[in-house]
Amino acid sequence: MDEFIELIPGLPSELGLECLTRLSHSSHPVALRVCNQWRRLFQSDQFYSHRKITGHTRKVACLVQAHEQQPHLEFEKQTSSTPPSYDITVFDPESMSWDRVDPVPEYPSGLPLFCQLTSCEGKLVVMGGWDPASYEPLTAVFVYDFRTNMWRRGKDMPEKRSFFATGSGYDRVFVAGGHDENKNALKTAWAYDPKIDEWTMLAPMSQERDECEGTVVGGEFWVVSGYATESQGMFDDSAEVLDIGSGQWRRVEGVWEAGRCPRSCLDIRENGKVVNPGLRSGVCSVRIGSKKLVTGSEYEGAPYGFYLVENDEGQNRKLNKISSVPDGFSGSVQSGCCVEI
Repeated sequence: MDEFIELIPGLPSELGLECLTRLSHSSHPVALRVCNQWRRLFQSDQFYSHRKITGHTRKVACLVQAHEQQPHLEFEKQTSSTPPSYDITVFDPESMSWDRVDPVPEYPSGLPLFCQLTSCEGKLVVMGGWDPASYEPLTAVFVYDFRTNMWRRGKDMPEKRSFFATGSGYDRVFVAGGHDENKNALKTAWAYDPKIDEWTMLAPMSQERDECEGTVVGGEFWVVSGYATESQGMFDDSAEVLDIGSGQWRRVEGVWEAGRCPRSCLDIRENGKVVNPGLRSGVCSVRIGSKKLVTGSEYEGAPYGFYLVENDEGQNRKLNKISSVPDGFSGSVQSGCCVEI
């Protein structure tokens, strides 16, 4: 970062850089307005990498959360058949603060239904889903940069797919499985690089997997459960694991509870162990560093809640309910991911 000199007048460049590195992310919008050099620094990839290496980034949960819309006119009433609209909520487990990301410009009234959410190098990536008005499946990709607080349109997914697995690692986003516009289960897989805005085809899985769930653990992309076209709703207990380095898949049996949907509640450790989220209905589980945010209900019809798990190893694992959820942030969570900002 030699191009950035005398960042703070009177201080050596190295010391000035370290001072700015220690600024909290919440102070960045103000820092961007100080001068052009600071703006270029704070929005650069090099500065993000430097903050990450020196341990000054912060991990937050980004959630696709139902948001109650107010009727436009006094006589308009929302009915039980009115589909909810979804926004992106940001939860910081350190400050216990809740915030909301600006809407995607092309969808100001709510995200595409059932869109997938993942992150890559401090950026939030929204993929696919259904158009909220027509219910048509989408290939659209949107990328939100927390350094600029702005959205951009990414390159569309190569295929229409819904309810697919996704995960991120090694500067790429991985997608696999799901079903096409004709409800045919898929076994194809792709990788997306947000930096160069390109998709690369991967080797296909050994079988079709609709409504599967994905995560990247270590150097592997895990695609868990799902079902074939002719086996609607009969969730498999196996997983397919992509070695990101070699591009080869392997199959692992007995990973998941057969017959149970894995969507949004998957947590796998590097030893391949699946961790039970502790809830059974409407579950979403997002690991945020050493903590885990779990949302959902203990059983069908039970109250919906938000919980933090700070130690989920062994017998000391406990769901700690978050009692201070502010107004406007108590809606159900469809999916989520961790973003390092």
